[in-house]
Amino acid sequence: MRLHRNLVYTTIDSLNAIFNEGEYADKVVARALKKDKRWGSSDRKFVAETIYEVVRWKRLYAEIAEVKAPFDRDNIWRMFSVWAVLRGYPIPDWRQLEGTPERKIKGRFDELSKVRALKESIPDWMDELGVKELGEKVWSKEITAQNQPAKVILRVNTLKTTKSELRAILMDLDIDTDLLKDQPDALVLKERANVFMTDAFKKGFFEVQDANSQLVAAFLDVKPGMRIVDTCAGAGGKTLHIAALMENKGQLIAMDLYESKLKQLKIRAKRDGAFNIEYRIIDSTKVIKKLHQRADRVLIDAPCSGLGVLKRNPDAKWKLQPEFIDNIRKIQSEVLESYSKIVKPGGKLVYATCSILPSENQEQIAKFLTTDIGKEFNFIKDQKILASESGFDGFYMALLERKEEVLKPKEVKAAKEIAEAKQ
Repeated sequence: MRLHRNLVYTTIDSLNAIFNEGEYADKVVARALKKDKRWGSSDRKFVAETIYEVVRWKRLYAEIAEVKAPFDRDNIWRMFSVWAVLRGYPIPDWRQLEGTPERKIKGRFDELSKVRALKESIPDWMDELGVKELGEKVWSKEITAQNQPAKVILRVNTLKTTKSELRAILMDLDIDTDLLKDQPDALVLKERANVFMTDAFKKGFFEVQDANSQLVAAFLDVKPGMRIVDTCAGAGGKTLHIAALMENKGQLIAMDLYESKLKQLKIRAKRDGAFNIEYRIIDSTKVIKKLHQRADRVLIDAPCSGLGVLKRNPDAKWKLQPEFIDNIRKIQSEVLESYSKIVKPGGKLVYATCSILPSENQEQIAKFLTTDIGKEFNFIKDQKILASESGFDGFYMALLERKEEVLKPKEVKAAKEIAEAKQ
Protein backbone atom coordinates (compact mmCIF):
# COMPACT_ATOMS: atom_id res chain seq x y z
CA MET A 1 0.00 0.00 0.00
CA ARG A 2 1.73 3.14 -1.19
CA LEU A 3 0.90 6.60 -2.49
CA HIS A 4 1.29 7.37 -6.20
CA ARG A 5 2.39 10.88 -7.07
CA ASN A 6 0.09 11.50 -10.06
CA LEU A 7 -2.99 10.33 -8.14
CA VAL A 8 -2.14 12.45 -5.10
CA TYR A 9 -1.42 15.55 -7.22
CA THR A 10 -4.84 15.19 -8.86
CA THR A 11 -6.40 14.87 -5.41
CA ILE A 12 -4.65 18.02 -4.16
CA ASP A 13 -5.74 19.99 -7.26
CA SER A 14 -9.31 18.81 -6.76
CA LEU A 15 -9.39 19.74 -3.08
CA ASN A 16 -8.07 23.19 -3.96
CA ALA A 17 -10.97 23.64 -6.42
CA ILE A 18 -13.51 22.59 -3.78
CA PHE A 19 -12.08 24.49 -0.80
CA ASN A 20 -10.88 27.67 -2.50
CA GLU A 21 -12.87 28.05 -5.72
CA GLY A 22 -16.32 27.09 -4.44
CA GLU A 23 -16.81 24.16 -6.83
CA TYR A 24 -19.09 21.26 -5.94
CA ALA A 25 -17.35 18.04 -4.93
CA ASP A 26 -19.32 15.77 -7.27
CA LYS A 27 -18.48 17.91 -10.31
CA VAL A 28 -14.81 18.12 -9.33
CA VAL A 29 -14.58 14.35 -8.81
CA ALA A 30 -16.26 13.66 -12.17
CA ARG A 31 -13.69 15.92 -13.89
CA ALA A 32 -10.76 14.39 -12.00
CA LEU A 33 -11.71 10.85 -13.04
CA LYS A 34 -11.40 11.84 -16.71
CA LYS A 35 -7.88 13.21 -16.28
CA ASP A 36 -5.91 10.11 -17.32
CA LYS A 37 -7.38 7.37 -19.48
CA ARG A 38 -4.60 5.01 -18.39
CA TRP A 39 -5.92 4.88 -14.83
CA GLY A 40 -7.45 1.59 -13.77
CA SER A 41 -10.47 1.15 -11.53
CA SER A 42 -8.33 1.10 -8.36
CA ASP A 43 -6.68 4.41 -9.38
CA ARG A 44 -10.05 6.09 -9.98
CA LYS A 45 -11.36 4.66 -6.73
CA PHE A 46 -8.41 6.14 -4.81
CA VAL A 47 -8.91 9.60 -6.32
CA ALA A 48 -12.68 9.72 -5.79
CA GLU A 49 -12.70 8.27 -2.28
CA THR A 50 -9.74 10.35 -1.06
CA ILE A 51 -11.27 13.62 -2.30
CA TYR A 52 -14.57 12.83 -0.60
CA GLU A 53 -12.83 11.70 2.61
CA VAL A 54 -10.80 14.89 3.00
CA VAL A 55 -13.89 17.00 2.23
CA ARG A 56 -15.96 15.00 4.72
CA TRP A 57 -13.39 15.37 7.51
CA LYS A 58 -12.20 18.87 6.58
CA ARG A 59 -12.69 20.49 9.97
CA LEU A 60 -11.11 17.62 11.92
CA TYR A 61 -8.12 17.35 9.58
CA ALA A 62 -7.58 21.12 9.57
CA GLU A 63 -7.61 21.17 13.38
CA ILE A 64 -5.15 18.28 13.57
CA ALA A 65 -2.90 19.90 10.95
CA GLU A 66 -3.24 23.28 12.70
CA VAL A 67 -4.22 25.14 9.53
CA LYS A 68 -7.06 27.58 8.94
CA ALA A 69 -9.15 28.58 5.91
CA PRO A 70 -8.55 29.89 3.34
CA PHE A 71 -6.21 26.98 2.68
CA ASP A 72 -3.15 27.47 0.46
CA ARG A 73 -1.61 24.45 -1.27
CA ASP A 74 0.78 23.81 1.64
CA ASN A 75 -2.21 23.73 3.99
CA ILE A 76 -4.01 21.24 1.75
CA TRP A 77 -0.89 19.05 1.65
CA ARG A 78 -0.79 19.11 5.46
CA MET A 79 -4.44 18.06 5.63
CA PHE A 80 -3.73 15.31 3.12
CA SER A 81 -0.83 14.11 5.28
CA VAL A 82 -3.27 13.78 8.20
CA TRP A 83 -5.53 11.63 6.04
CA ALA A 84 -2.58 9.46 4.94
CA VAL A 85 -1.29 8.92 8.50
CA LEU A 86 -4.73 8.09 9.89
CA ARG A 87 -5.33 5.65 7.01
CA GLY A 88 -2.01 3.90 7.66
CA TYR A 89 -0.14 4.90 4.50
CA PRO A 90 3.68 5.04 4.71
CA ILE A 91 4.65 8.68 4.12
CA PRO A 92 6.78 8.91 0.93
CA ASP A 93 9.96 10.96 0.64
CA TRP A 94 8.30 13.88 -1.19
CA ARG A 95 9.14 17.53 -0.64
CA GLN A 96 5.50 18.43 0.19
CA LEU A 97 5.35 15.76 2.93
CA GLU A 98 8.71 16.39 4.58
CA GLY A 99 8.59 16.40 8.35
CA THR A 100 5.10 14.93 8.65
CA PRO A 101 4.65 14.52 12.46
CA GLU A 102 3.01 11.09 12.52
CA ARG A 103 2.93 10.62 16.32
CA LYS A 104 1.60 14.13 16.87
CA ILE A 105 -1.16 13.59 14.28
CA LYS A 106 -2.33 10.42 16.02
CA GLY A 107 -2.22 12.09 19.43
CA ARG A 108 -4.20 15.14 18.28
CA PHE A 109 -6.77 12.85 16.63
CA ASP A 110 -7.36 11.05 19.94
CA GLU A 111 -7.61 14.33 21.85
CA LEU A 112 -9.86 16.22 19.41
CA SER A 113 -12.20 13.23 18.96
CA LYS A 114 -13.52 13.89 22.47
CA VAL A 115 -15.50 16.88 21.11
CA ARG A 116 -18.46 15.82 18.92
CA ALA A 117 -18.38 18.79 16.50
CA LEU A 118 -14.68 18.06 15.84
CA LYS A 119 -14.99 14.27 15.89
CA GLU A 120 -17.85 14.37 13.36
CA SER A 121 -16.26 17.30 11.52
CA ILE A 122 -19.21 19.70 11.37
CA PRO A 123 -19.68 23.42 12.08
CA ASP A 124 -20.65 24.31 15.66
CA TRP A 125 -23.95 25.85 14.53
CA MET A 126 -24.94 22.58 12.80
CA ASP A 127 -24.13 20.56 15.90
CA GLU A 128 -26.21 22.93 18.05
CA LEU A 129 -29.12 22.79 15.61
CA GLY A 130 -29.04 18.99 15.48
CA VAL A 131 -29.16 18.73 19.27
CA LYS A 132 -31.95 21.32 19.49
CA GLU A 133 -34.17 19.50 16.96
CA LEU A 134 -33.37 15.82 17.57
CA GLY A 135 -31.86 15.67 21.06
CA GLU A 136 -28.32 14.62 22.05
CA LYS A 137 -28.77 10.86 21.69
CA VAL A 138 -30.52 10.78 18.30
CA TRP A 139 -28.34 13.53 16.80
CA SER A 140 -25.10 11.81 17.89
CA LYS A 141 -26.15 8.58 16.18
CA GLU A 142 -27.45 10.38 13.10
CA ILE A 143 -24.41 12.55 12.39
CA THR A 144 -22.15 9.51 12.82
CA ALA A 145 -24.28 7.67 10.24
CA GLN A 146 -24.20 10.69 7.91
CA ASN A 147 -20.39 10.50 7.90
CA GLN A 148 -20.39 7.00 6.43
CA PRO A 149 -19.88 6.83 2.65
CA ALA A 150 -23.13 6.34 0.75
CA LYS A 151 -23.88 3.00 -0.86
CA VAL A 152 -24.67 2.87 -4.57
CA ILE A 153 -28.32 1.93 -5.09
CA LEU A 154 -29.94 1.27 -8.44
CA ARG A 155 -33.62 1.62 -9.24
CA VAL A 156 -34.70 -0.88 -11.87
CA ASN A 157 -36.59 0.86 -14.69
CA THR A 158 -39.62 -1.42 -14.98
CA LEU A 159 -40.61 0.28 -18.25
CA LYS A 160 -37.72 -1.57 -19.90
CA THR A 161 -36.62 -4.55 -17.81
CA THR A 162 -37.12 -6.55 -14.62
CA LYS A 163 -35.02 -6.82 -11.50
CA SER A 164 -33.95 -10.40 -12.26
CA GLU A 165 -32.98 -9.52 -15.83
CA LEU A 166 -30.93 -6.51 -14.74
CA ARG A 167 -29.17 -8.50 -12.01
CA ALA A 168 -28.15 -11.09 -14.59
CA ILE A 169 -26.89 -8.43 -17.02
CA LEU A 170 -24.80 -6.79 -14.29
CA MET A 171 -23.50 -10.12 -13.05
CA ASP A 172 -22.11 -10.80 -16.54
CA LEU A 173 -20.17 -7.53 -16.10
CA ASP A 174 -18.84 -8.72 -12.70
CA ILE A 175 -21.07 -6.21 -10.91
CA ASP A 176 -22.72 -8.05 -8.03
CA THR A 177 -25.86 -6.71 -6.38
CA ASP A 178 -28.00 -7.45 -3.34
CA LEU A 179 -31.77 -7.23 -3.02
CA LEU A 180 -33.46 -4.95 -0.49
CA LYS A 181 -36.36 -6.16 1.62
CA ASP A 182 -39.64 -4.32 0.89
CA GLN A 183 -38.01 -2.42 -1.98
CA PRO A 184 -39.33 -4.01 -5.19
CA ASP A 185 -37.20 -1.97 -7.59
CA ALA A 186 -33.94 -1.52 -5.65
CA LEU A 187 -30.57 -3.21 -6.12
CA VAL A 188 -27.56 -2.48 -3.89
CA LEU A 189 -24.08 -2.69 -5.38
CA LYS A 190 -21.83 -4.92 -3.26
CA GLU A 191 -18.82 -2.87 -4.41
CA ARG A 192 -18.66 0.55 -6.04
CA ALA A 193 -18.48 0.39 -9.83
CA ASN A 194 -18.78 2.89 -12.68
CA VAL A 195 -22.25 1.76 -13.70
CA PHE A 196 -22.77 4.82 -15.91
CA MET A 197 -20.42 3.33 -18.52
CA THR A 198 -22.48 0.16 -18.94
CA ASP A 199 -24.75 -0.51 -21.92
CA ALA A 200 -27.51 -1.31 -19.42
CA PHE A 201 -27.42 2.29 -18.17
CA LYS A 202 -27.20 3.75 -21.67
CA LYS A 203 -30.26 1.71 -22.65
CA GLY A 204 -32.20 3.07 -19.67
CA PHE A 205 -32.48 -0.17 -17.72
CA PHE A 206 -31.82 1.60 -14.40
CA GLU A 207 -31.26 4.88 -12.59
CA VAL A 208 -28.99 5.49 -9.62
CA GLN A 209 -31.29 6.50 -6.76
CA ASP A 210 -30.99 6.10 -2.99
CA ALA A 211 -33.15 3.40 -1.43
CA ASN A 212 -35.13 5.81 0.73
CA SER A 213 -35.62 8.22 -2.15
CA GLN A 214 -37.30 5.33 -3.95
CA LEU A 215 -39.95 5.18 -1.21
CA VAL A 216 -41.38 8.61 -2.09
CA ALA A 217 -43.09 7.76 -5.40
CA ALA A 218 -44.64 4.63 -3.88
CA PHE A 219 -45.90 6.72 -0.92
CA LEU A 220 -47.88 8.83 -3.41
CA ASP A 221 -50.19 5.85 -4.16
CA VAL A 222 -49.81 6.16 -7.93
CA LYS A 223 -52.09 4.35 -10.38
CA PRO A 224 -51.86 4.10 -14.20
CA GLY A 225 -54.15 6.56 -15.99
CA MET A 226 -54.04 9.27 -13.33
CA ARG A 227 -53.11 12.93 -13.78
CA ILE A 228 -50.09 13.50 -11.56
CA VAL A 229 -48.08 16.68 -11.01
CA ASP A 230 -44.48 16.67 -9.73
CA THR A 231 -44.18 20.31 -8.70
CA CYS A 232 -40.44 20.43 -7.90
CA ALA A 233 -39.21 17.90 -10.45
CA GLY A 234 -35.61 19.06 -10.77
CA ALA A 235 -33.60 16.61 -12.89
CA GLY A 236 -36.38 14.10 -12.31
CA GLY A 237 -35.27 11.08 -10.29
CA LYS A 238 -38.66 10.75 -8.63
CA THR A 239 -40.52 11.88 -11.77
CA LEU A 240 -39.07 8.94 -13.70
CA HIS A 241 -40.01 6.55 -10.90
CA ILE A 242 -43.59 7.87 -10.99
CA ALA A 243 -43.68 7.38 -14.79
CA ALA A 244 -42.65 3.76 -14.33
CA LEU A 245 -45.31 3.19 -11.64
CA MET A 246 -47.87 4.73 -14.03
CA GLU A 247 -46.74 2.26 -16.71
CA ASN A 248 -46.62 5.25 -19.09
CA LYS A 249 -50.41 5.52 -18.85
CA GLY A 250 -51.98 8.82 -17.89
CA GLN A 251 -50.57 12.33 -17.68
CA LEU A 252 -47.48 13.23 -15.66
CA ILE A 253 -46.66 16.95 -15.48
CA ALA A 254 -43.10 17.77 -14.40
CA MET A 255 -42.66 21.32 -13.19
CA ASP A 256 -39.66 23.33 -12.04
CA LEU A 257 -38.42 26.89 -11.76
CA TYR A 258 -35.33 26.08 -13.83
CA GLU A 259 -35.46 25.16 -17.50
CA SER A 260 -31.95 23.67 -17.33
CA LYS A 261 -33.14 20.99 -14.89
CA LEU A 262 -36.12 20.06 -17.05
CA LYS A 263 -33.77 19.73 -20.04
CA GLN A 264 -31.77 17.15 -18.06
CA LEU A 265 -35.01 15.36 -17.23
CA LYS A 266 -36.00 15.24 -20.92
CA ILE A 267 -32.71 13.51 -21.75
CA ARG A 268 -33.17 11.00 -18.95
CA ALA A 269 -36.82 10.38 -19.85
CA LYS A 270 -35.91 9.63 -23.46
CA ARG A 271 -33.28 7.14 -22.33
CA ASP A 272 -35.74 5.53 -19.89
CA GLY A 273 -38.60 5.30 -22.38
CA ALA A 274 -40.86 7.49 -20.21
CA PHE A 275 -43.11 9.23 -22.75
CA ASN A 276 -46.14 10.34 -20.71
CA ILE A 277 -44.30 13.37 -19.21
CA GLU A 278 -45.17 17.00 -19.97
CA TYR A 279 -42.69 19.70 -19.00
CA ARG A 280 -43.71 23.09 -17.61
CA ILE A 281 -41.46 25.87 -16.32
CA ILE A 282 -42.93 27.77 -13.37
CA ASP A 283 -42.28 31.25 -14.76
CA SER A 284 -45.46 32.85 -13.34
CA THR A 285 -48.31 32.15 -10.92
CA LYS A 286 -50.56 31.44 -13.91
CA VAL A 287 -48.81 28.11 -14.47
CA ILE A 288 -49.98 26.93 -11.05
CA LYS A 289 -53.45 28.54 -11.21
CA LYS A 290 -54.28 26.72 -14.45
CA LEU A 291 -53.88 23.43 -12.59
CA HIS A 292 -55.94 24.28 -9.47
CA GLN A 293 -58.03 21.26 -8.40
CA ARG A 294 -56.99 19.33 -11.52
CA ALA A 295 -54.61 16.61 -10.28
CA ASP A 296 -55.28 13.18 -8.78
CA ARG A 297 -51.86 13.21 -7.13
CA VAL A 298 -49.35 15.96 -6.38
CA LEU A 299 -45.77 15.51 -5.23
CA ILE A 300 -44.04 18.42 -3.49
CA ASP A 301 -40.42 17.30 -3.22
CA ALA A 302 -39.65 20.52 -1.40
CA PRO A 303 -36.39 22.45 -1.39
CA CYS A 304 -34.66 21.77 1.93
CA SER A 305 -31.43 21.88 3.92
CA GLY A 306 -30.33 18.46 2.62
CA LEU A 307 -29.24 17.43 6.11
CA GLY A 308 -30.49 13.91 5.39
CA VAL A 309 -28.05 13.39 2.52
CA LEU A 310 -24.71 14.59 3.93
CA LYS A 311 -23.20 11.16 3.35
CA ARG A 312 -23.46 11.67 -0.43
CA ASN A 313 -22.96 15.46 -0.34
CA PRO A 314 -20.28 15.98 2.34
CA ASP A 315 -19.32 19.42 0.99
CA ALA A 316 -22.81 20.63 1.98
CA LYS A 317 -21.49 20.74 5.57
CA TRP A 318 -19.33 23.68 4.57
CA LYS A 319 -21.65 25.34 2.05
CA LEU A 320 -24.76 25.38 4.26
CA GLN A 321 -25.37 28.43 6.45
CA PRO A 322 -27.96 28.93 9.26
CA GLU A 323 -29.55 31.80 7.29
CA PHE A 324 -30.20 29.44 4.37
CA ILE A 325 -32.13 27.04 6.60
CA ASP A 326 -34.19 29.90 8.07
CA ASN A 327 -35.05 31.04 4.56
CA ILE A 328 -35.78 27.57 3.21
CA ARG A 329 -38.41 27.00 5.93
CA LYS A 330 -40.30 30.06 4.66
CA ILE A 331 -40.09 28.78 1.09
CA GLN A 332 -41.37 25.35 2.18
CA SER A 333 -44.44 26.97 3.77
CA GLU A 334 -45.11 29.04 0.66
CA VAL A 335 -44.68 26.08 -1.68
CA LEU A 336 -47.03 23.91 0.40
CA GLU A 337 -49.76 26.56 0.43
CA SER A 338 -49.41 27.33 -3.28
CA TYR A 339 -48.93 23.91 -4.84
CA SER A 340 -51.45 22.07 -2.64
CA LYS A 341 -54.22 23.90 -4.52
CA ILE A 342 -53.44 21.71 -7.54
CA VAL A 343 -54.90 18.65 -5.78
CA LYS A 344 -58.50 17.96 -6.73
CA PRO A 345 -61.11 16.99 -4.11
CA GLY A 346 -60.47 13.37 -3.17
CA GLY A 347 -56.93 13.60 -4.52
CA LYS A 348 -53.71 13.06 -2.57
CA LEU A 349 -50.61 15.10 -1.84
CA VAL A 350 -47.16 14.01 -0.70
CA TYR A 351 -44.83 16.54 0.89
CA ALA A 352 -41.26 15.20 0.99
CA THR A 353 -37.80 16.43 1.96
CA CYS A 354 -34.33 14.94 2.27
CA SER A 355 -33.96 16.65 5.64
CA ILE A 356 -34.03 15.12 9.11
CA LEU A 357 -35.07 18.32 10.92
CA PRO A 358 -38.62 18.32 12.38
CA SER A 359 -38.84 22.07 11.65
CA GLU A 360 -38.67 21.28 7.93
CA ASN A 361 -40.88 18.23 8.16
CA GLN A 362 -43.67 17.38 10.60
CA GLU A 363 -43.75 20.95 11.95
CA GLN A 364 -44.33 22.26 8.42
CA ILE A 365 -47.23 19.85 7.96
CA ALA A 366 -48.76 20.75 11.33
CA LYS A 367 -48.53 24.45 10.45
CA PHE A 368 -49.98 23.87 6.95
CA LEU A 369 -53.03 22.04 8.33
CA THR A 370 -54.00 25.19 10.27
CA THR A 371 -54.05 27.41 7.13
CA ASP A 372 -57.21 28.06 5.06
CA ILE A 373 -56.09 25.71 2.28
CA GLY A 374 -54.65 23.22 4.78
CA LYS A 375 -58.04 22.84 6.48
CA GLU A 376 -59.28 21.31 3.22
CA PHE A 377 -56.92 18.34 3.75
CA ASN A 378 -56.89 15.33 6.03
CA PHE A 379 -53.58 14.02 7.35
CA ILE A 380 -53.26 10.33 6.39
CA LYS A 381 -49.78 9.30 7.53
CA ASP A 382 -46.13 10.27 7.51
CA GLN A 383 -42.76 8.55 7.60
CA LYS A 384 -39.61 9.86 9.28
CA ILE A 385 -36.49 8.04 8.09
CA LEU A 386 -33.08 8.45 9.72
CA ALA A 387 -29.79 7.31 8.20
CA SER A 388 -28.81 5.87 11.59
CA GLU A 389 -31.82 3.52 11.51
CA SER A 390 -32.04 2.68 7.79
CA GLY A 391 -28.43 2.77 6.59
CA PHE A 392 -29.47 4.99 3.69
CA ASP A 393 -30.37 8.68 3.27
CA GLY A 394 -32.50 10.57 5.77
CA PHE A 395 -35.96 11.44 4.41
CA TYR A 396 -39.39 12.64 5.43
CA MET A 397 -42.69 12.19 3.64
CA ALA A 398 -46.25 13.06 4.60
CA LEU A 399 -49.41 11.90 2.81
CA LEU A 400 -52.45 14.20 2.83
CA GLU A 401 -55.84 13.78 1.16
CA ARG A 402 -58.01 16.67 0.01
CA LYS A 403 -61.53 16.47 1.38
CA GLU A 404 -64.24 15.52 -1.09
CA GLU A 405 -66.58 18.35 -0.05
CA VAL A 406 -64.16 21.12 -1.02
CA LEU A 407 -66.04 24.11 -2.45
CA LYS A 408 -64.73 26.16 -5.35
CA PRO A 409 -64.16 29.91 -4.69
CA LYS A 410 -67.46 30.95 -6.34
CA GLU A 411 -69.34 28.36 -4.28
CA VAL A 412 -67.67 29.58 -1.08
CA LYS A 413 -68.73 33.16 -1.89
CA ALA A 414 -72.32 32.05 -2.61
CA ALA A 415 -72.43 30.03 0.62
CA LYS A 416 -71.27 33.05 2.63
CA GLU A 417 -73.93 35.26 1.00
CA ILE A 418 -76.66 32.73 1.85
CA ALA A 419 -75.43 32.47 5.44
CA GLU A 420 -75.36 36.27 5.79
CA ALA A 421 -78.90 36.55 4.34
CA LYS A 422 -80.21 34.12 6.98
CA GLN A 423 -78.79 36.17 9.84
